[in-house]
Amino acid sequence: MNYKYSLLVLFLFVFLSSVFAQKFEVSVDKTTVQQNERFQVYFTFDGGDRTSLQSFRPPNFKNFSVLSGPNQSSSMSIINGSVSSTITYSYIVIGPNIGEFTIESASVEHKGKVYRTDELKISVAKGATKSNNAKTNNQSMSTDELQENVFIRAIADKYNVVKGEQITVTYKLYTKLNISSPQISKLPQYKGFWAEALETGNNIQFEVEMYDGVRYRSAVLKKVALFPTKSGQLTVTPFELEIPVIVKKSQRNNDPFDSFFNDSFFGRTETIQFKAISNDVVINVSDLPTIGMPESFAGAVGEFSFEATLDKNKVKANEPVTLKLEVNGKGNIELIDLPTVKLPPGFEQYDPKSFKNVNNKGVVSGTKTEEYLIVPRVPGIKEIEPIKFSYFNPRLKKYIEETSSKFIINVGIGDSEYASTNSGFSKEDVKLLSQDIRFIQTSNFELVPKETGNIIKSWFWGMLIFPLFVMLITIGIKRRQDKLSGNVQLVKSRKAEKKAKLRLKFAQKALDENNLEKYYEEVSKGLFGYLEDKLQLQKAESSIEKVSSLLEKNGVNNELIKHVKDILEKCEFSRFAPQAQTTEIATDLYNETVNIIVEIENLVNSKKKK
Repeated sequence: MNYKYSLLVLFLFVFLSSVFAQKFEVSVDKTTVQQNERFQVYFTFDGGDRTSLQSFRPPNFKNFSVLSGPNQSSSMSIINGSVSSTITYSYIVIGPNIGEFTIESASVEHKGKVYRTDELKISVAKGATKSNNAKTNNQSMSTDELQENVFIRAIADKYNVVKGEQITVTYKLYTKLNISSPQISKLPQYKGFWAEALETGNNIQFEVEMYDGVRYRSAVLKKVALFPTKSGQLTVTPFELEIPVIVKKSQRNNDPFDSFFNDSFFGRTETIQFKAISNDVVINVSDLPTIGMPESFAGAVGEFSFEATLDKNKVKANEPVTLKLEVNGKGNIELIDLPTVKLPPGFEQYDPKSFKNVNNKGVVSGTKTEEYLIVPRVPGIKEIEPIKFSYFNPRLKKYIEETSSKFIINVGIGDSEYASTNSGFSKEDVKLLSQDIRFIQTSNFELVPKETGNIIKSWFWGMLIFPLFVMLITIGIKRRQDKLSGNVQLVKSRKAEKKAKLRLKFAQKALDENNLEKYYEEVSKGLFGYLEDKLQLQKAESSIEKVSSLLEKNGVNNELIKHVKDILEKCEFSRFAPQAQTTEIATDLYNETVNIIVEIENLVNSKKKK
C-alpha cells in the first residue's frame, strides 16, 4: 500500500512540475530565407509569474540586420490559484549575406535563476533580382516590405445575400512592425447599402493572430452592419489609413562607431508614413423571391416576432383606447414598416406614436413599437379584423406571416356631457325662446327725416371688400399648407436647420458630461441629418460623395464642401478613438459645425429665391 502511495505522490509531483515548469525557447517563422528577405525570430518564456521576469538579454544577431524589435507580447492564465504567464520577445531581421549562420542564445532571469535558449541555424540563399521598389538611402524599408507587414483586411461574414439581409464587415489592421497613432485618410463608401455602425469598444486592442501561416499583431478598427437596398453586384470601397511605422534606422556606412550606436540598446529608429488601403468587398445581392410572398409583406428581412394588443375591450363612447403593435427580433429595425391598422366605421383614429430600441452589438436587433389612440364614437359591439405582419427569413429562405387575434370592443353609451340626441343638438344648445326672439315694436315711434346725400358711405365699401380680402389670404395660406403637407421632403427641408440645432444641443450636453464618444456621434448625426433633410436625400442613399455632389449642384463652393467632408470624417474617426481627442478640439468642432450649417442654409436659400 505504501508503495502505491509513493508512486501516486511521485506521479503528482512530476505532473505538476511539467505543468508549471519554466521554459525559455527560440523559434522562427522560417529557417531558410532568401538574401535580404525578412523573417521573424521569437524568444518565448513560458510559465511562472511575469512580474518576476527580468534582465532579458537578446543575442547580438551578428551576420543579421535587425529591422524591428524587441516587440513584446504576453498572456496569462490562473490554474488552481497558480499564476502562469507566457511572454514573447520578437524581432524582424534580414540576412544580408549568403550562407548558413547561427542565431546565438538569448537569456532571461526569473526569480534569481537564468534561463537560456538554444542556438538556431538559419540558411540564407541567393535572392531574386532587386525590384524597382527597393529601399532608398533615406528609407530603411521599401514600399513592398511595408505592404507585406502592415495592411488592412476588410472581411465580410457573407458574400451572397438577399436584399435586406445583414452583412457584417470587419476592418482589421495587421502589423509585424511598431506603429504609432493611425489617422483616417478615407472612409469606405456603402453605395446601395443602409449602414449601421457596430460597437467595437473605445480603444484599439491588439492580439496575436496567425494569417496565411504568418504571425501578426491584429486589431479590429471598425465593424459595420450593411443592409443592401437593391439587387446586383455591390461594392464597398476601401478603408484608407495613414499609419506612422517605426523601424530601425538604416546604417549609412560601415563605421564601427555608427554601428555601435545603431545597436538596439540605443533604440535609434525612424518613422515612415505609410498609407494602408484595405481590399474591396464585393457582395452579390439577389432579389427576394416572389413565390410565396404574402400580401402583407412590406420589405422586412430577418427573424422577428409580432404582437398586437389592446389595453381594454369594454369602454364607453368617446372614451379612448390604445392599440399597440410591436415587432421584436434580428434585422434592420430602423427600416421596418409596421402594418397599417384598418378600423371599422364609428372610430376616430389619431396618428401613431413610434418607439424603437436598437442593439448594435454584433447582429443588429431590437424592438419597434407603434401605439394608436382610437376613440369609438358610436355605441355597440365593434370588431377590429386581425392584423398581419410578414417578413422574409434568410436563414430558412421563406416568408413567414404572423397574425394577431380578432379584437372585439364593447362600446357602451357615453357620459351625458358627450351624449347627443337624434336631432344633433346637446342640451346646452337649447335656450329660452324669450331670450332668442325680439318681437316687433308696434308703438312709441320717434321718426326723424333722413338727410339726403350719398346713401352708401365709403366705409361701407371698405367693409364689403375686407371679407373678400381676408378670404383670399386664407385660401392662399390653406393652399400653401396643403402643398407642404403633401410634400414631406419640402417640410423636412424647411425644418432642417431647426432639427439640426436640436441635435447639436444633445451633442453639447454630451460634451458637458465629458462623453466624447456620444458627443461625436450626435455631431455626426446632426450634420448628416441636416444635409439629408436640406438636400431632400433618402437615408439609404446617403453618403459623403452623394452629399458633396448635391451641395455642388446647390451652389456650395468646393472649400465649404471639403470642410463638411473633413468634419464628418473627424467624427467617424473620433467615435472609435475618442481618447485621441481633447475637450478643446471637440468644442472647436462644435463651433465649426454650427458655422457650416448657417453658411449652407444661407447659400441654399439664396439660390432658391433667385
